[in-house]
Amino acid sequence: MALSILIVSYRDVRHPEMGGAEVILREIYRRLAARGHRVTFLTGAWRGAPRRETIDGMEIVRAGSTYSFNWVVPSMWRKLRGQGFDVMVEDLNKIPFFGPWVQKEIPVLANVPHLFGTTVFREASLPIALYVYLHERLIPACYGGSRFQVLSDSTREDLIGRGINPSRITVVRCGIDHETYRPPARQGTPEPVILYLGRLKRYKGIELTIEALPRVLERVPGARYWIAGEGDYRGDLEEKIRRLGLSDRVELLGFRDGAEKIRILEKARVLVYTSPKEGWGLSVIEANAMGIPVVASDAPGLRESVRHGETGFLVPHGDVPVLAGRLSDLLSDDSLWETMGRAGIEWAGRFNWDRMADDTEELLQRCVSEWGRGKPE
Repeated sequence: MALSILIVSYRDVRHPEMGGAEVILREIYRRLAARGHRVTFLTGAWRGAPRRETIDGMEIVRAGSTYSFNWVVPSMWRKLRGQGFDVMVEDLNKIPFFGPWVQKEIPVLANVPHLFGTTVFREASLPIALYVYLHERLIPACYGGSRFQVLSDSTREDLIGRGINPSRITVVRCGIDHETYRPPARQGTPEPVILYLGRLKRYKGIELTIEALPRVLERVPGARYWIAGEGDYRGDLEEKIRRLGLSDRVELLGFRDGAEKIRILEKARVLVYTSPKEGWGLSVIEANAMGIPVVASDAPGLRESVRHGETGFLVPHGDVPVLAGRLSDLLSDDSLWETMGRAGIEWAGRFNWDRMADDTEELLQRCVSEWGRGKPE
């Protein structure tokens, strides 16, 4: 049955601060749109953004801003409700929109990359962090009768720990575009370039690699650290780079996508991801698919996308000496780098977007079918 799907999300793939979560939604739902489902995104606006446009066969409706979008969702629902939607997909990725309380006409599928929990206090000021934390505490009360789609077992366990019925949670593994992310034709090994690829946010732990770099340089004098992405933590990173005297070794590349993103990945030797919590780690699998090993924090989500000792290394979050040691190993040992690179290519081959779209479509149909039978539980 063809469905009319409303997706509520803070950002879409053209937002200046879009990240992996937005890429995942786009890849799933553009495929469902191509299969005949009607897909509408209700998402936050930014300066200069068109209020309506069509992307990949999906209608995009923008309203509010980063700081007000959650407040305008109820009024936007009242404007859009007459379009005959069958299901609401709520991207539960910042502050909840409380879809089951906003409307009771259609089922809600809660799409959860990951929840902040107490890590939000590392990212935001105390009032904002407390605001987010307390809103997350309401998730069981609001969404107890909804189904959940998550990327990892870590997020599943997080939700169970918060009181969500395990039978309501479905793990749907992330996909990857194997036509885009594939091993490049290399002659020899890449230069000793460490790459971070993602949004520049405090909670991502990007500064840990900057702090580790002096130790890395003792073993690998030619090492460099490239940081690709944009976000409100850029100024702090620039200040730390200056303070440590690493301006000639650390480069902030800005946002890179498409062919530019592939070019920098082809030049990188190691991807680094040192956040304390992730839903999965899409950049990890993209790097692996190109034969690039990963060093990441031993943290929820990342400990599932990185196979420790095979496709890269997991290190205790915040342990700068261990981080420096693992990075140095992969920058200096060609045999280790090649072995892990081959294992990463094999590991990444297990994931594809079409399978993820299939699983999501099945879950959406289940939500609608249950609702029609007078459920949820």
